[in-house]
Amino acid sequence: MKEFTFEAETCVPHPRSEVFPFFAEARNLQTLTPPWLKFEVLTPAPIVLRAGTLIDYRITVHGLTIRWRTEIAEWDPPHRFVDVQLCGPYTLWHHTHTFEESDGGTLCRDRVRYRPRGGALINWLFVRRDVERIFQYRQQRLWEIFGARAQQTLGAVSPVS
Repeated sequence: MKEFTFEAETCVPHPRSEVFPFFAEARNLQTLTPPWLKFEVLTPAPIVLRAGTLIDYRITVHGLTIRWRTEIAEWDPPHRFVDVQLCGPYTLWHHTHTFEESDGGTLCRDRVRYRPRGGALINWLFVRRDVERIFQYRQQRLWEIFGARAQQTLGAVSPVS
């Protein structure tokens, strides 16, 4: 089955020491997720992020309610972390978050490798557009939260051989 990659980056005018802790709070993912997904963190608080942490969510995608479980596969504060889907809507979801100091602010990068159920056709019909919209929303929310309008780059979804 074909694998796809999506990349995005947002530069916010705050130091990494302020930005990374926001991402280290698992419940803030609800803040960064579009309301049309009806995203809900199911894992009871407090959620201490570290390698091996499991987090359960519920989302609604195109009218279907889906449970999603991720594992924090890598945890390297304040530089990066990786979450991978163990159970959910994809056959592969590998999301790398990186945080770099940049011109007095923080460059937040996302790189997602994924394989949708249904393959390339479903990706072309639905998933690619959904992923792009989700990350556009995420960037908008980061701008609102951190007062950022400095820089954005939304990558396109590309197939991986």
